[in-house]
Amino acid sequence: MNEASDGFMYFIIFWAIVLLGFMSIGGYFMFRKFLKVLPKQDGKSKLDWQNYWVERSRPMWTEDSKKFLDELVSPVPQAFRDIAKHTIAAKIGQVAVESGASEVTRDHCVEGYIRATPRRDYKSLVSFLEKQQIDYTPYRHLLNK
Repeated sequence: MNEASDGFMYFIIFWAIVLLGFMSIGGYFMFRKFLKVLPKQDGKSKLDWQNYWVERSRPMWTEDSKKFLDELVSPVPQAFRDIAKHTIAAKIGQVAVESGASEVTRDHCVEGYIRATPRRDYKSLVSFLEKQQIDYTPYRHLLNK
């Protein structure tokens, strides 16, 4: 009887640790999302700016550029792909609008993709671009900052 109660106690402790770990991981991601919603000095949050650039560039997207964006976000895990696609599309839209272009081109997509990618992911970004045979040499300087 004592061994059974010890086993049950260890089972409860194990699941308490697992649940605490999951709650910590979830809290970390919720906190990161909260930081993106906080307004900056200009009064708009990071998410507000992303939505602004997506909406501002929406008429500039062609079918080719949309397919190319889908290709660029393909290595992102499915659970995070929509968020990554929105973030990258916002940066691509910003690059296209600020360059004065009439439509989003593949060059805008490559530059925006590099600018939207965090520095810690540059190694996998470069290997993906090389694997897909996408020329990023005009933007190599962005990877060295």
